[in-house]
Amino acid sequence: MNSQKLSKRLETVASYVPKGSRLADIGSDHAYLPCYLAHQGMIDRAIAGEVVKGPYESAVKEVKKEGLQNSIVVRLADGLDAIRESDQIDTITIAGMGGPLIVSIIEKGKTKLTNVQRLILQPNVHAKAIREWAVNNEWKLIDEKILKEDRKIYEVLVLERGTVNYSDVETLMGPFLLKDKNLIFLEKWNSEVNQWRRIVDSLNLATEDQTMRKEELEKLISLVEGEIGQ
Repeated sequence: MNSQKLSKRLETVASYVPKGSRLADIGSDHAYLPCYLAHQGMIDRAIAGEVVKGPYESAVKEVKKEGLQNSIVVRLADGLDAIRESDQIDTITIAGMGGPLIVSIIEKGKTKLTNVQRLILQPNVHAKAIREWAVNNEWKLIDEKILKEDRKIYEVLVLERGTVNYSDVETLMGPFLLKDKNLIFLEKWNSEVNQWRRIVDSLNLATEDQTMRKEELEKLISLVEGEIGQ
């Protein structure tokens, strides 16, 4: 993967960035995503934010190597602190983290969302946390994608402003993904159900906490199986 050729995961994220966007890519690593989008003529300007010095330095080198210093600014900052009001950012991408961490980054930087019209989020795990946050903060999903790369399954969630309510199963599994129910989706949830069953089977019911955990897992199993037809 490089600035000319993204991974399938980041290529999917890139496909949702509107043409002419002013982008903030948070946790940008080598800044491959904003560099790729700049080369494609898809963005007007980008901020590549990194909180760790090593990846920050890698991003600086990549932007310089690609000759994109006039359109991409790399900043060493924690989360959305990389964004300044003068940047007039309208699109944010955050990829390659857990859902709860992505939520904490957005929640902590809420004041930076004033001009933002679209969030493109790629959680490695626990996408449910993002859907819950969206409902509680007047954002709604406009699309979702599930994909498999290097034997790992990823979800990409695209949000814009709006009010919406999701059922328990939509919050867990994704309203758009539920409509499609492609093979990767079925693989993911069959795997989750099998893992939950193993945990249920191993639980010692001697304590109240373990009984509650067993009941919680059995509810999840029932919810998911109702959708995947086991």
